[in-house]
Amino acid sequence: METSREVRPRSGRRSRWALAAFAAAVFVAAAIGGLGVQGTSDEYASLRQPDWAPPSWLFGPVWTVLYALIAVAGWLAWRRVGFSPALWAWSAQLVLNAIWTPLFFGAGQYGLAFAEIVVMWLAIGLTVVLFARVSRVAAALLLPYWAWVTFAAALNLSIWRLNA
Repeated sequence: METSREVRPRSGRRSRWALAAFAAAVFVAAAIGGLGVQGTSDEYASLRQPDWAPPSWLFGPVWTVLYALIAVAGWLAWRRVGFSPALWAWSAQLVLNAIWTPLFFGAGQYGLAFAEIVVMWLAIGLTVVLFARVSRVAAALLLPYWAWVTFAAALNLSIWRLNA
C-alpha cells in the first residue's frame, strides 16, 4: 500500500504519456508568451536598456532550452510522488511564466510585469525547494531557469526605471 511519504517511481507507457503532457503544458505556456511577443522586437529595440541587456535574438534559444528543462523537471518529480504539492508549485510558476510576457510586451506594463516576475521568482524558488525533497535532479534542472528569471527580473526592473 502506498502512503503519501513513499516514493514509487512511475514507468512505462503511462510515464511516457505523462512526459508528453508535461511538454504540452510547457508548450502552452511558451505559446502564450510567444503570442505576447509577436511583432515586439522593434518595441524592445526602441526601449532604453542597460548596457548589459542581451540582444533580442538570444531570448528564443535560451527559453527553448529552459522550457525543455522545466518540462523534464516536472515529469521527474511527478514520477516520484505524483501530483503533489510540489507539482502544484510547478503549475503555479508555469502560469506565472505565461502571464509575464503579455504584461511586459503586450501591455507595456513594466512595473506590473516586475511585480509579477518577483512573484514568479518566489514560486520557482518554492518549486525548487519542494522538488529537492523528492528529486534532486528535478530541482537541479530548475536552477538555470531560476537564474535566468533572476537576470530577467533585474533587466525588467532596469527597463522599467529607464523608460518610466
